[in-house]
Formats: sequence, structure tokens, C-alpha cells
Amino acid sequence: MSHDAPQQHVKATGPFAWYQNSPLYLRIVAALILGVLAGLKLGHWAVNFAPFSAVVLRLLGALATPLIFIAVIRALVKAKVSGRSGAQLLFLLFLNTTVAIFIGLAVANTLKPGVHTHVATKLVKPSQEPFDPIKDLLGKLPGSVLKPLSENDIMGVIIIALAVGAGLRKVREQVEHVESERNVLNLIEAFLDAAFRLIMVVLHWVLELIPFAVFCVVASKVGQEGLATFQPMIWFIIAVLLALALQATYYLIRLRMASWVRPVDFLRAGAEALWTAFSTASSAATLPVTFRCMRDKLGVKEESVSLGVMVGGAFNHDGTALYEAMSALFISQILGRHLGLGEQLTVVFMSILASVGAAGIPEAGTVTMLAVFNAVKLPVEYIPMLLVVDWFLDRCRTAINVMGDMSVTCILDGKVHPAVAVSALPAEPAIAAAAAE
Repeated sequence: MSHDAPQQHVKATGPFAWYQNSPLYLRIVAALILGVLAGLKLGHWAVNFAPFSAVVLRLLGALATPLIFIAVIRALVKAKVSGRSGAQLLFLLFLNTTVAIFIGLAVANTLKPGVHTHVATKLVKPSQEPFDPIKDLLGKLPGSVLKPLSENDIMGVIIIALAVGAGLRKVREQVEHVESERNVLNLIEAFLDAAFRLIMVVLHWVLELIPFAVFCVVASKVGQEGLATFQPMIWFIIAVLLALALQATYYLIRLRMASWVRPVDFLRAGAEALWTAFSTASSAATLPVTFRCMRDKLGVKEESVSLGVMVGGAFNHDGTALYEAMSALFISQILGRHLGLGEQLTVVFMSILASVGAAGIPEAGTVTMLAVFNAVKLPVEYIPMLLVVDWFLDRCRTAINVMGDMSVTCILDGKVHPAVAVSALPAEPAIAAAAAE
């Protein structure tokens, strides 16, 4: 498969050129700052901004499903995707999640944020049923072909896309010498290419709305929740942010060791995806942006992006796993109850299962946390206590989830830059003969 070069940004002209020509991530940062200021100034009235942000989130979610479906099928049909790539993907996802959990437990055991926290709160038992990760994963298996597409069920869409893509590869091998059927397959590939380009064009339009959506969602959240709720939980916030920063550092070190992508280029190209993840608190809604950043801005091969971002993103929730493990230790420290080595290993195991089953939507980790708390017999009545700061920490851990997807994508792409790898390939015999003449 020929590797598409990163798209060049065409400079806009006109009265708003200064805005359109500025990087999207800078517009998002400005929107975040203005949103905080507006929320503090307008107070509860800022909740009226929320509907606009919900519209943009729905548009991104609507684009995520067809993009995943087309991109995964297209990558499997056109690219040289092997079973080794799939095995490497699973290993990287498991390794990253395990490292994240152990980092979270190490920070929580060292700083002991629960010992320094004294919060008077009314305990309320969550109304949700206890989360069963195995049952949840089985429930994500599609019961029909069209239902996951109509309901934006990302896990189901990925499973169907993998089956269709693998099936088309097999059919192509079988009809290699049948011209009429091979022509039909060529038409299918052409349709996939055209559909992919169409989705990317529409995605570009929606991306222009993201800064306005960020302003609205941040203003409404700050106006409703305020910043005063942070003070009693400041130790927990510091501990979680430190652990997430260490996980991000781990990603960059792994990137430097196992990929051709330089950490500086990685952060520069992925800034839009990271800020979008932070502002929307949804890795699923961020998927189209992440795909665009990795493929068009960084120049990673499309098959690597399809595996790492589209497939891996459905299972990779390192930030969520880290947060759930830290939350369990935090509550146990508040209660004065020491979790021994065996119980902390149980937290590790349940956090891995819960993070895999967690959907890429805002506050999904709060639901899966029930499984972790029940496993070590912590009272689930304390979970709502975390909600006063969860709206902020959810955004931070979602950004780490997306950063994990991007780092896995780059590692899957290998240690050699695609352009170098292509130039190093042996010349075709016809080309070599012509050169000899």
C-alpha cells in the first residue's frame, strides 16, 4: 500500500484568517481559559451553554462510527496487516494498562492522599447495578450486523469491521485469477477510498466547531460545580495528576526506544487530540481527531493508525485503570483500612478488567469503579464523594487514554520512518532494467 503523505495546511484568507490559520490546539486552550472565566463570572446561568457542546459531541460521535468502520476495513483490505501486528497490539495494550495501575498504586502508597483528606460528606449508595466486566464485554458482541452501526456501538462496529476486512482479504486471494470478480473487488476498494475521503472532509468541518464547544462545556461545568470543591480534595487531585504525568512520561520513553517518532514531534502533532480529549472527556468522540492527527499531521502509516487508534482505542483505557486503582486506595486510607499486597493485586486485576469494559464516554469510569470497590469489599457509598472533582479528573485521565492510543500507534509503526522504509525497498525488475540501460 502506498503511504499517503501528511496533508499540507492551506492558509485561509479574509477577515478571520488570523483565527483559521492558528493551530486548533491553541484555539482549544484559549476556549478553555475563556470558559473557566465565563463560568466563574456567570455562575449557574452558564449551564445554558451546555446544549451547543452536546451538539458538537453528537456530531463527533456520529462521525466516529463510520470512520472506524471504513478505516479498519480499508486498512485490512489494502495494507499488509499480519497476525504479528495483532499480537503486538494486545501485548502493548496489556503492558501499558498494567504499568498505569502500578504507577497509580505506587503514588497512592507513597503520598497517602487519603490520610491528609478530611471530607464531611453525606454517603449515598450508587443506584447502578454492580458492574460485571465479563458480562459487559459479552454484551458488546454484536447480535446483528446493522444494530451496532445504528446505535454507535464502537466495540460492535470494530468486531464487524474486522470480520468484513478479513473476509475481503480472503476473497481477494480466492479470485485473484478471475478477472470479473477481481474488478468487483477493485470497485469496493475504490468505494472505501471515496467514503474515507468524504468522512475526512466532513470531519474537518466539525473540527472548526470544537473550540466553541469547549468554551460552552467548560463554562457550564465551572458555573455549575465551581472551583471551591477542589480544596478539600486537593491531595487526591495532586496524587492523580502526578501519577498521570508519570504515565505520560512512560509513554514518551517507550516512544523514544521503540518508534521512529520523536517525542517532540509526537506531542506537537497530537496536541489537537489531547486537548480535544481533555475538553470533551470522551475518547470515543476524540477518535476522529486522533486518527487525523496521527495520519495527516504525524505521518504514521494508515494500517498502524487503524490498529492502534481505532481497534486499540476501544480496549485501551490506561488513565481510567490508574484512576480506579488510586480511588480504591484513597478511600481505604480515609477509612483507616490498610489494603494488603493480596488486596492490591486484586485491585490491579479488577482495574484491568474494568478498564477494558469501560466505554469511551464521559464518567464511564465511575460505573466500572463499582467492580473494583466490591472486589476488595470497600463501601460503594463513598464513590459519590469522588464526583465533586471527577468532572475535572475525568478529562485528565481521558487525555492519558488518548495519549496511550497514540503511543501504541507509533510503536506499531516500527523504528524506521515510512519514507525511509519505502526508499530502501528493492527496485522493480522493469525499473532496474531501465536504469541499467
